[in-house]
Amino acid sequence: MAVAVLDIDGTLVDTNYQHAISWYRAFRRHGIVLPIWRVHRHIGMGGDQVVKALTDERTDREQGDEIRASEKELYLEAIEEVEPMEGSRELIEELRRRKHAVVLASSAKEDEVEHYLKLLDATELADAWTTSADVEATKPEPDLVKAALERVDGSAQAAVMVGDTPWDVHAARKAGVPTIAVLTGGFAIEELRESGAVEVFESVAELCAGLDRTPLR
Repeated sequence: MAVAVLDIDGTLVDTNYQHAISWYRAFRRHGIVLPIWRVHRHIGMGGDQVVKALTDERTDREQGDEIRASEKELYLEAIEEVEPMEGSRELIEELRRRKHAVVLASSAKEDEVEHYLKLLDATELADAWTTSADVEATKPEPDLVKAALERVDGSAQAAVMVGDTPWDVHAARKAGVPTIAVLTGGFAIEELRESGAVEVFESVAELCAGLDRTPLR
């Protein structure tokens, strides 16, 4: 039995571009106009790190909290547009059928995670899940992956991460966990592989159909 750590945002539910637009509008609300492609490149990184990564320490110190609050407000206005990725629930069901433990991993706030669990109808299906309350340092730090393993008393040696961004791969690698990546986050095959992904699939549905050629077989 393996532990499957499934990233939620951008992997199981289609959120990355809503987040990119919300960050763009949050920065713009505070007088900072950034190209949206640059914003997108940082989706998957912990929200507490995005402002500094896209601007500088001074902006983060002086305006970071306000920008993050704006992003939260703007994203919650768009969250009803979010839909599950095709095959997401089927992937969870198939992993459980294969006797793997399934942990849904997110550093989003509890209300957002609860919304996604309802979308996936996964509250009774997953073994456990995480929220922002479970981590001190966000991706690309390994805290989220470690917290997910702790939820099911799992070890890194018996775990596999499924994610959609290089930030997922970096976080999992720091925790000693290999990552299977999907292209649903909008990052290229080459950069996911260069980050260290052991397998890359076009979609969650393709991964579900191809589990037999992965570490989650």
